[in-house]
Amino acid sequence: QAVSRWGERFLHRVYTDGEIAYCGTRMSSLAARWAAKEAVSKALGTGWAPQEAHEAGWIDWTEIEVVRQNSGQPEVLLHGKARARADALGITGWQLSMSHTREHAVAMVLGWRAVS
Repeated sequence: QAVSRWGERFLHRVYTDGEIAYCGTRMSSLAARWAAKEAVSKALGTGWAPQEAHEAGWIDWTEIEVVRQNSGQPEVLLHGKARARADALGITGWQLSMSHTREHAVAMVLGWRAVS
């Protein structure tokens, strides 16, 4: 619904060029990435609401990117403040699972720390 309402402006505010190119007009794929980005933001402890008091500050949607590995497995890539927040938390890797139908999308993410 957001894409039909706000079009390209919305797409480029939320998704990277790579995500847009990969998903094309498949709204269910875009919705699954939306769910994944929200799950990652919550795992980082920031969510999407602006939090001036939080040391991570505002994390842009495009600072969390979901790409597809050659195997088909989704992968989380972090940029900017999202990467800095993960580093501060000691998160060294992610496991992401996404699923969608024509009407629903869901994502679950685990962030892990290296054990020494």
